[in-house]
Amino acid sequence: MQRFVWVWVVMVLVACSPRGEIVLAPPGADLAPGRAIFLGTTRGPDPETGVPMTRGRLEHVAYAQFDVAVPPDRKPGDIRFTPKGAKPDPTRDFLTTSEQFYPNAPAFRSDLARALRANGNEAVVFVHGYNNTLAEGMYRFAQLGHDLDLPGVLVHYSWPSMAHPLGYAYDRDSALFARDGFEDLLDQVTAAGARRIIIVAHSMGGALTMETLRQIARSGKRGTLEHLAAVVLISPDLDVDVFRAQARAVGRLPEPFVIVTSQRDHALRLAARLSGETERLGNLQDLDRVADLKVTMVEVGAFSVGDGHFTLGRSPALLALLGQTGAMAAALDGDQSTRAGLVPGVVLTVQQATRIVLAPVEQIATGLTN
Repeated sequence: MQRFVWVWVVMVLVACSPRGEIVLAPPGADLAPGRAIFLGTTRGPDPETGVPMTRGRLEHVAYAQFDVAVPPDRKPGDIRFTPKGAKPDPTRDFLTTSEQFYPNAPAFRSDLARALRANGNEAVVFVHGYNNTLAEGMYRFAQLGHDLDLPGVLVHYSWPSMAHPLGYAYDRDSALFARDGFEDLLDQVTAAGARRIIIVAHSMGGALTMETLRQIARSGKRGTLEHLAAVVLISPDLDVDVFRAQARAVGRLPEPFVIVTSQRDHALRLAARLSGETERLGNLQDLDRVADLKVTMVEVGAFSVGDGHFTLGRSPALLALLGQTGAMAAALDGDQSTRAGLVPGVVLTVQQATRIVLAPVEQIATGLTN
């Protein structure tokens, strides 16, 4: 009980920390070329302050495009926001070099179609997790796109998180509210000409993603599902039984279907405790519970950074491993036989499910010499 109270004290202290905001690069700044991120959002104005695109809930999707410059003076996995009131530092801060807000879906779709044609008609769609501002989700996606050299066009779905550590219940309701908006965005991406769509979702965004895929499947709209080339759920904050029910409703899951887990994820331990459970999908240990589903579980706890809740995006060692070995590209390859051999670690297969426990190269070497 004492440990549980301490975690909540830490969360309250974190709530007082500055939050990420979109900051435009100063005129004439010497910047690396920005990468375009197309945005669909159901964030509305804050009911109390009126600030747009925050925690309010829009009943329609608003569309925009941002170009984000990734600073050169940083380690892989790091993100630095410009402190409030401070002068932006282009060498260290993530900055927006341009922004465009679309009046309607056709205008958004027109520019997206042009970008898709120039990038092999492939799109990577990122869904952020609990306790995120719009800027934090978008800049995190820019960081992932840069550090993992993600292919295609980057599309971000930003749903109305309260962006507060104590807003967990609000965010769970918002994730349910945001299903229709995410379905609409996927429809727009498909209509714009995407032939391959890869969904990458973090934390509570994984629950939102699965609910949306279930909704699409039950509506009979198989066209969008057929364009899904891969789904990657990073530390999904999702009940295992709920996930199984969602997967049954979807039917044939997109291949590959990757679940990134960590046994050192403190945030998911707390989420499980709040839910009266022992674990969530993102820290599941027993592969038998999903053995009848064609999924690949990748355990990254050995690379844990901070609270362990976004190790895939924040660990320099893991990012270097995935980049240098080509393992990220392999994880998104539909051929199961080619995936397992490209990463250092232990591979276990039970029925249709595969579990890969990643380990730093030096740990593998040490194990071989002992």
